[in-house]
Amino acid sequence: MTAESTTMSASRRGAITGAVLLALGLGLDDGALARSPAQHQRPQAAEKLAQKAQAPDPLQQGKQERVPFTAQETASAKPEDLPSSVRFAGDDPAAFQKVVGDARAAHDSWLVISGGGENGAFAAGILSGWSRAGNRPNFGVITGVSTGALIAPFAFVGPSADAALKQNYTEITAADVFEFGGTNAALTDTWPLKDRIDKSVTPDLLKAIAAEHAKGRRLLVATTQVETERPVVWDMGAIASLASGPEAQKYGDRPLKLFREIVLASTAVPGVFPPVMIDAVTEGGKRIQEMHDDGGSMAPYYLAPAATLAGAPDGGMKLPASTVYLVINNKLTPEFGLVPRTVLGVLSGTVSAAIKAQTQGALAITRAYAARTHLDLRVAEIDGRFDKVSPGPFDPKYMKALFEHGEALAKSGKAFPEAQIASPRGRSDNLKGADAVPMDDRTLAQR
Repeated sequence: MTAESTTMSASRRGAITGAVLLALGLGLDDGALARSPAQHQRPQAAEKLAQKAQAPDPLQQGKQERVPFTAQETASAKPEDLPSSVRFAGDDPAAFQKVVGDARAAHDSWLVISGGGENGAFAAGILSGWSRAGNRPNFGVITGVSTGALIAPFAFVGPSADAALKQNYTEITAADVFEFGGTNAALTDTWPLKDRIDKSVTPDLLKAIAAEHAKGRRLLVATTQVETERPVVWDMGAIASLASGPEAQKYGDRPLKLFREIVLASTAVPGVFPPVMIDAVTEGGKRIQEMHDDGGSMAPYYLAPAATLAGAPDGGMKLPASTVYLVINNKLTPEFGLVPRTVLGVLSGTVSAAIKAQTQGALAITRAYAARTHLDLRVAEIDGRFDKVSPGPFDPKYMKALFEHGEALAKSGKAFPEAQIASPRGRSDNLKGADAVPMDDRTLAQR
């Protein structure tokens, strides 16, 4: 084998690996990945180079030599120059209860937005449809993971941000999110996404979020801290309040910078998009850099700590929400298709199945919790009513069609066709047929 052929083989393997990882992070099918994203790259080369030169380097911190630290040190660390109260371990029921339990609006409806890459257009459409129908709930708590983290801040502000959401999910292309050719930390460079986040997450947006936070509402975004292999949940309203509150001068631009970093980190598909290095300080005053990436690495969405949902003895409080609206930005139903006998075909098919299985498993646990605690749970997913297929990553025509689909469903009241409403009598009143049975612990064990 010649050196040239060896190089070509390595390049081909890298392309295959990148495609498979994109399938994992973006929820794309094999056909979409087989097509080049070049057709969706709107900016011309010269224009892109000019934009890149002006945009901050998302890997700049990552290129610095990191100071080693221990598990004990990071456990006591807090974001540099900010209070430790702006975040908590996402798997800690006591910490979760401290943030949510005393929130005045926590007894209102909750909105939980899953990951799903470009399929986030579905959730954006649902929010727009609710607004246009005039029956959009005033959510007391909103959580977002991955693409849900991009949507959640705008959803938290309310209908006034619908236009920005629509633009973000119907007018972008792959070139507005990433470009191939990354570093040792990732296969791609997400400077376009970082630039877009920096332009859309403004001081005015944080001021609006802080005003809603002051009313007792909560905005939570999850990331994964790679070193600890644990979810970290950020109280985004608390961070926004530091940027516009009485001590805003004390904190300077650090809250705005951290807010943007968290949103970017939650969307950072491991190995595909670069992780985000967040500056922190240990209890002993040691400055460290924590590596954070996709919140979806831990779970497809964040509702509460796993111990809480599983009903563990140390699971903490019962969720105070009156109703939980869960938007799954993905298809859950298995789809038949002949898989090519290629590395890309086999791995892409397997990854697709794994994503669906993970989401179905998480949803089963959530439904069991809802039935056990009489929680009104309503789930929207991309089902058979939408049959479009994306021709490539972040295809604007596909995303526009999906946005309009979600919008139409919400306007007509059909976005949540399966309302798992468990009444105080322990009966799922909105279920029909064989499912219309008492949903107590014994029933769940038998099903």
